[in-house]
Amino acid sequence: MIPLEGDALALAPRLIGVTLLVDGVGGLIVETEAYRRDDPASHSYPGPTPRNAAMFGPPFHAYVYRSYGLHWCFNIVAQDHGAVLVRALAPVAGLERMAERRGGPAFLCAGPGRLTQALAITGALDGAPLDLPPFDWREREGAPDIVTGPRIGISKAMEAPWRFGLRGSPFLSRRFP
Repeated sequence: MIPLEGDALALAPRLIGVTLLVDGVGGLIVETEAYRRDDPASHSYPGPTPRNAAMFGPPFHAYVYRSYGLHWCFNIVAQDHGAVLVRALAPVAGLERMAERRGGPAFLCAGPGRLTQALAITGALDGAPLDLPPFDWREREGAPDIVTGPRIGISKAMEAPWRFGLRGSPFLSRRFP
């Protein structure tokens, strides 16, 4: 099981290379973003609300929210009311099911909305413990080569280099500078 110590900044790079499966469908995490409680871009920054309640619960639970009313985003709650957005996976298990859910094989899990659609993650999993089904985690093998850069699609604290990715992965949502 993944060590849960630390805040979102410690957990985000630690998740790179870990395999995440949801009901047997998923892959290797290749891109994450960290959001801490004291970060103006974090949903927990203004304090508890019904939408962000999972962020104020125990670590290693799901925080799932709808972005701009269009797609779901899957986050892992970290210590101190932060969260790690899982942005992209290298798909390895259940490729046919992912392609059916996504309407084709292109860009199955490159981006938070595509990832949740491919893995059938919805708001029904908000607050769910991540150490129980439908979630299954596989430890990474060795230390991956991680690259960092600014987060994507936010309007506050954009310069923070809190986006982490597997160097050279073709499955990233966007290349690193």
